[in-house]
Amino acid sequence: MKDYRVGQKVLHWIMAILITMDLFVAQKFGGYLEDWDRLESRADHGSLGTILALLLIWRLYYRVRYGAPPLPATMPPWQITAARAGHFLLYFVAVCLICTGVATAVNAASPLALFGTIDITTGQLDEDTFQAIRVFHEFCTNALIALIVVHVLASVYHHFVAKDDTTVRMLRFWRSG
Repeated sequence: MKDYRVGQKVLHWIMAILITMDLFVAQKFGGYLEDWDRLESRADHGSLGTILALLLIWRLYYRVRYGAPPLPATMPPWQITAARAGHFLLYFVAVCLICTGVATAVNAASPLALFGTIDITTGQLDEDTFQAIRVFHEFCTNALIALIVVHVLASVYHHFVAKDDTTVRMLRFWRSG
């Protein structure tokens, strides 16, 4: 039976961990922060986002090159459509999130030093455009969280209700197709 390649599985789980970490870093922005803490949190968020962008490119390459294993033959057509749409949306929203993150970082009023060394800011756009990009970035963040929740619920469904090997395939790192 065709399976994901080991590299695809490792990238999936590394990205899952880093996305979770990045969401925790980003949630700090909503609260009260001293200026130095806000700048440090933004730098951490931007650095993690940069790593995630590179991993996403690598992951998309793997997906195009090796594809995905076939879905279980027992899946109804609506679930097959939902699974394909869900994966497409995960990738699409992740790309939008990265693009809007870069746009806000580059156009921020205060410096953003990726990895503590590389300041990527060039100066702020007009305030209305900057705020529109930030709002879209936040929308993409919330959309990604919702899609991740649906993704996790689907994997739980496949493991405990449908009792197929869809979820287990992503957990077996030692096997590759």
